[in-house]
Amino acid sequence: MIRTSLGLLSRDFPGGGGGARQNASVLLSSSNRSALLSPTRRFESPEAARLHEDENDAQELDFPGGRVPFTSEMKFIAESSEKRVSCFRILHENGETIKPTNFKQLSKDVSMKMYKDMITLQTMDTIFFEAQRQGRISFYLTSAGEEAVTIASAAALHSDDVVLAQYREPGVLLWRGFGLQEFADQVFGNRSDYGKGRQMPIHYGSNLLNFLTISSPIGTQLPHAVGVAYSLKMDRKDACAVTYFGDGGTSEGDFHAALNFAAVLGAPVVFICRNNGWAISTSIQEQFRSDGVVVKGQAYGVRSIRIDGNDALAVYSATRRAREMAVAEQMPVLIEALTYRVGHHSTSDDSTKYRGVDEIEYWKTKRSPMDRFARWLRNNGWLSEEDESMHRSTVKKQKAEKAEKAPVSALFSDVYDHIPSNLHEQEQVLRQTMKRYPQDYPSDVPL
Repeated sequence: MIRTSLGLLSRDFPGGGGGARQNASVLLSSSNRSALLSPTRRFESPEAARLHEDENDAQELDFPGGRVPFTSEMKFIAESSEKRVSCFRILHENGETIKPTNFKQLSKDVSMKMYKDMITLQTMDTIFFEAQRQGRISFYLTSAGEEAVTIASAAALHSDDVVLAQYREPGVLLWRGFGLQEFADQVFGNRSDYGKGRQMPIHYGSNLLNFLTISSPIGTQLPHAVGVAYSLKMDRKDACAVTYFGDGGTSEGDFHAALNFAAVLGAPVVFICRNNGWAISTSIQEQFRSDGVVVKGQAYGVRSIRIDGNDALAVYSATRRAREMAVAEQMPVLIEALTYRVGHHSTSDDSTKYRGVDEIEYWKTKRSPMDRFARWLRNNGWLSEEDESMHRSTVKKQKAEKAEKAPVSALFSDVYDHIPSNLHEQEQVLRQTMKRYPQDYPSDVPL
């Protein structure tokens, strides 16, 4: 018998008026575990329960996918359950663990790296956000308030797992070893940028780190992740695909196609939804009527869980278990992480136009994932104020070197093995135009 009890708490979350109850009590016996958790199992009835006395007296419909029992009671399935789905949580806001709990204890080294990466991400976000405001880069968005979702989940994955992110997951790359210079090369479009300056800022990618290049269209990475996962399955790899997206992405058709695709094929993919309450200026109350995102998984036959996305230990534990299930049982898993976007959606947004400053300040000061995790580290005797101050100072002193921009020729390469004549002609015309009207083009782009 496996039992996990994590206390009983509740908190207000957009769309729920305090009903998103954070508790959890999971009770699952080993005898029914395989039947309940099999991703491809149809609703099969035991031989003894099959009723075939008479075709006219049949109490079940033998229908593709499994037997369906008849009933004389006309009853519609309710649009929502009376209680909201519980939210898995390990840490109180004061950094104390909820008792009793049996989560897998993290080592000091892993825990400290998680926190230091959160500090690095926070510092990097501040520097690049200010660089955009100074006109040095065209666009940027931060991860403020959501640091635990990306970094703690990344810590739970294996390096062979393939990540298909949205655009607010640089923490995953940071955890895997992507350096500040590499981030700078991308947002500034330097010669060393792996995308050769062709992408807009924050569209990171790394073949070495199994992180597919980010693309702006919302939700397109979701069916791609299922395809990657199915490829890993066919090749019998001990790895899975992991894809991130926001609550707004669940309104895209790609989300629904991906979940159905993954469930039917038994693809080892972990879907991680950062439900931060806002899809730019659209609140989740305007986004959907369902109980968040977690209930959508069951409709497609996908095992799902709702977690406190501001609890680094809960994120790590749930992601680690989800990955184990996805790989071992060859099945998809959906994680809905309840968190909050403290910053603006991007440098093109002013979130105070559609949400209250008091709301933002509350989540920034009272629900900070970094503050909660830091309290837990201090409670364990692993973090001192001196250590934290020293790391912040060290990160701020790191400088990304100024580098030459990618050359004009990079616009025309890497598409054709042999560049066709029409592209040669376009390149020549562009070079001539840049020489004729230098005031209209960046002066630091080599011809």
